[in-house]
Amino acid sequence: MNNREQWGTRAGFIMAAVGSAVGLGNIWRFPYVAYENGGGAFFIPYLFALLTAGIPLLIMEFTMGQRYRGSAPLTFARINKKAEWIGWWQVGISFVISTYYAVIIAWAMAYTVFAVNQSWGTDTEGFLFSNYLQLADTPGDVGGLVPSAFIPLILVWVIALGVLFKGVKRGIELANRIFIPTLLVMFLLLVIRALTLEGAALGLNSFFEPNWSEIMNPGVWVAAYGQIFFSLSVGFAIMITYSSYLSKKSDINNNAFIAGFSNSSFELLAGIGVFAALGFMATAAGVGVDEVATAGVGLAFVVFPAIINSFPGMNGLFGVLFFGSLVLAGLSSLISITETYVSALQDKFKITRQKAVLFGGGLSALVSILYATQGGLYFLDAVDYFINEFGVALAGLISVVAVAWFLRHLSTLQKHHNNISDFRTGLWWKICLGVITPIVLGYMFIQNLVTNLQSNYEGYPTSFIIPFGWLVAVGVIIIGFILAAFKWKSRDLEVPDHSDAKGDGQ
Repeated sequence: MNNREQWGTRAGFIMAAVGSAVGLGNIWRFPYVAYENGGGAFFIPYLFALLTAGIPLLIMEFTMGQRYRGSAPLTFARINKKAEWIGWWQVGISFVISTYYAVIIAWAMAYTVFAVNQSWGTDTEGFLFSNYLQLADTPGDVGGLVPSAFIPLILVWVIALGVLFKGVKRGIELANRIFIPTLLVMFLLLVIRALTLEGAALGLNSFFEPNWSEIMNPGVWVAAYGQIFFSLSVGFAIMITYSSYLSKKSDINNNAFIAGFSNSSFELLAGIGVFAALGFMATAAGVGVDEVATAGVGLAFVVFPAIINSFPGMNGLFGVLFFGSLVLAGLSSLISITETYVSALQDKFKITRQKAVLFGGGLSALVSILYATQGGLYFLDAVDYFINEFGVALAGLISVVAVAWFLRHLSTLQKHHNNISDFRTGLWWKICLGVITPIVLGYMFIQNLVTNLQSNYEGYPTSFIIPFGWLVAVGVIIIGFILAAFKWKSRDLEVPDHSDAKGDGQ
């Protein structure tokens, strides 16, 4: 209990937290979400969501991890043994996400190589689905293994697990000290180059021009909260785990604000870069930005290769910068996601870090092979949607409601983080977590549930959606209860002493 690893420096923790938050979604999701929900006007609900949900949730999870000094299951168990299953549920969600997240990084790694000579040719869509992924015709058909996806997948896991083997200070912290500054420099160069393109102003105008009529649309506010919630890595054990390696005197409140605003700053930078490039593509094609704007896999692996093809010069460099940025952002997030269950296995079953990495990370790597098959994209799409909409969002809702309403633990957490922080949170923090966040997350969950009960996601057949959608989302909850049933060793649940920090922190 007293031998837990610690970050070497405060900057090391912040870089790791930012590295976890800054992932693929910042680059390929946020710009389109903002564009679709009022452009410049979207930043008002977005900022409101950051201040009323994002940062308050970060403060809560940072405090829980730092105060109880354990992985998510151990932290919840130390608060109340009956709540331990929530921690395991969050860890299970992280496990599922890590299995397919690694494959997307592998695609980006392969495309970084393709970008040098634009090996994807002129038909970027056909190349992705037919040549590269060799996509099966029917959802649910596994098909054969795709070597061009499988080989980089091995490399992704070698890097991620190699970093995790080294531990917190010599592995995760050191890796993020390299990844995050490199990512920032690469993406800044990409943005600068995009801004010099003909049509960049058209793209930026489409991105920033405010549509004030959208401000009164409830869907826009839900989209803002959804983006903040999913992009900050809250609700699935990461921030609790990372903050458990903080020293006793860490400034929780400042750390949360720095991590939250750093993530949002990168999202804004991503929006500028992406829409400057989309403006160039629209101008070159003689169409409106709305005809080329998209998100997700389509933006990264279809639209951007097409943009790179059209570049007046330095095509290869731009491509390497873009896909290299995806690789770095993805790796820093994958490492943080995997660390959640590595830490949980260490805490619960008293095994070494190396064994936890081999077992947990190795199992995830094996499962991830499914997504490197010809049917992999279908499995990835369904699992990603359901584990986020009915895993991350619901687990976040349940954890906040449990801590705020049933365990009535907000006052204890608030006293602790105020004792060790330079500035104090007041009543606003309790209102945000006890009222605003549960209402918004509850509304999001009900809305998604109704939508998915009325029709299958993406029109997939029920025989496919049930095992690879609903059962995955429900399965992690069941596993959470099963793992929580295992007994802890004596004294494991004793709360660590923080009496030598500022105040007593109790």
